[in-house]
Amino acid sequence: MRKIIILIPVILFSTLTFSQEIAQQPKTFNKGNLYIYWGWNWGWYTRSNIHFTGEGYDFTLEKVVAKDRQSHFGVDPYFNPGRITVPQYNYRIGYYFNENWDISLGMDHMKYVVQQEQTVTISGSIDGTGTPYDGTYNGDDILITEGFLQFEHTDGLNYLNSEIRHTHHLFEKGVMRVNLKEGAGLGVVIPKTNTTLLNKDRYDEFHLAGYGLDILAGLNFTFYNFFFVQSEAKGGFIHLPDIRTTNSTSDNASQHFFFSQVNIVFGGIIHL
Repeated sequence: MRKIIILIPVILFSTLTFSQEIAQQPKTFNKGNLYIYWGWNWGWYTRSNIHFTGEGYDFTLEKVVAKDRQSHFGVDPYFNPGRITVPQYNYRIGYYFNENWDISLGMDHMKYVVQQEQTVTISGSIDGTGTPYDGTYNGDDILITEGFLQFEHTDGLNYLNSEIRHTHHLFEKGVMRVNLKEGAGLGVVIPKTNTTLLNKDRYDEFHLAGYGLDILAGLNFTFYNFFFVQSEAKGGFIHLPDIRTTNSTSDNASQHFFFSQVNIVFGGIIHL
């Protein structure tokens, strides 16, 4: 009887401790799951110095202004299966190797358009092209027009990257869960550059031109633990030392710049 009396408190204490440990364990929502998303981006770029080299020319344009070119929102092309890749878009697939951490692979399809009718500074030389631009320059002003230069990464500025992201659970309300996302990544840039330079033949093919780095923060709204809507603020650095500009392999350009973008994406969760 005494043994039973002694065992009862021990059993009760052990049961209570075990129950508290279970109650203190966080809920598992993400670990082992896949996610995939698709969405769109709106971007901004810092001014860039662009160096052009080739047969008969070697010059640099300084502080060149470029902007993105997002399509006007509408059913077509945003929700037209045949034209869904026309707007600036983002897609990504990721895996949660931990409740709060995931690794992913995705593409940021941005567009980079050097603005026409802007005056920039030029230094270097252009010789034997048979155009009005032949000459030697030393910090002179020049107007960018189609006869001189058209320079666009419009199909596009394709940043193929891998990212690691952290998820911080904020709160739940009914079937909705709200999370804060932070992350960083790196990858390669494979633009399809649409360039016309000094009346040379246009080059418009995909080409591995450089690399990029990025950081991001986002707000995630997950419903029923199956689908989500997410907003992202993203920024980074892109270095392109080998941009094809004409059909001749001796013609190329190089540049680097910082970028920022706002993304709105929609995705689903795959429970493995």
